[in-house]
Parts: sequence; C-alpha cells; structure tokens
Amino acid sequence: MPESEPTTELHQQFSSDGATATPWPEARGRLETAEVYWLSTVRPNGRPHVTPMVAVWMDGALYFSTGSTERKAHNLAQNPHCIITTGCNHLGEGLDLVIEGEADKVTNKATLEHIADAFASKYDAPFNFKARDFAGSGEGGDILVYEVTPTKAFGYGRGRHYSATRWRF
Repeated sequence: MPESEPTTELHQQFSSDGATATPWPEARGRLETAEVYWLSTVRPNGRPHVTPMVAVWMDGALYFSTGSTERKAHNLAQNPHCIITTGCNHLGEGLDLVIEGEADKVTNKATLEHIADAFASKYDAPFNFKARDFAGSGEGGDILVYEVTPTKAFGYGRGRHYSATRWRF
C-alpha cells in the first residue's frame, strides 16, 4: 500500500531567516536509516518514561518490539499514546525527528514475518529478530511488536539555517 504524503509546513517562528521546510521524503529517509530511536511513554501514575530502542520504518509506520514484562509494554497497555524521536547530537548539522502517534500491537502472522525480515536486514544480532520470537506468530514467542503510524511529526533541521517543519498526516 503506497504511503500517503503528509501536509508539510515550515514553522517560521522557530526557524531562521531563509530556512525552508524539510521535504517529507528526506525525513522519511532518515526514519528508514536511523539506528537508534527514543520512545516516550507515560507510566500509569502520569510520570514520563523514555528509553532507547531499535525500530524499522516500513509502509508508513515505525515498528518496534519489547518484552511483555518491560516498562514500555505496561505503559502502552494503559495509554497507547507515545512519541518516538531520532536524530543527532550536533548543533551545526543534522535533522532531529519527532513522531507522534498511538502504538498498536501487531498480531498478524504475515505482518510479523515482514517486520522480522525488516529487522534482520537492518540490524545485526541481537536485534535481527526471527518471526518465531514475536508474540502472535503462532510459535510461542514472547516479544511484543508495536506499530506507530504518525498522526503528526516534527523535524528540526540544523546547518546553514535552523528550521522547524511540521507534517500533518
């Protein structure tokens, strides 16, 4: 299924003179090639929880996994709203990305196999999962897989100009 293009707008108030909005294909490319992402969830008592993780971008969504007893799984069971970020740690260059959405548990066996293939082609051990590792695969795996389809995203570009781009899906 082809990915729909979001509406792109430059947030001028937070951009330098001469800045332009980052095109969605550039941001999507960064989401595809990033290695480390940060997931922000909310604990049942309202306190935030942030953790680094690996993920894959495919078919217009980010996919990540977690153990069923991990804090992020407990948080998402109570509140599926989350934010995923990725970027770099340099002020003079780079693009930071913020994805807002809801984490939906993936249980379809064919989709889990597709996700496992994507992880295996992107990451080395220990992150090159097999479909049998995933809960819902029918093979007794206990790793939960989540899909986050963006509802809104932000990009913060640095370099010659600082830019703040918003994408609405």
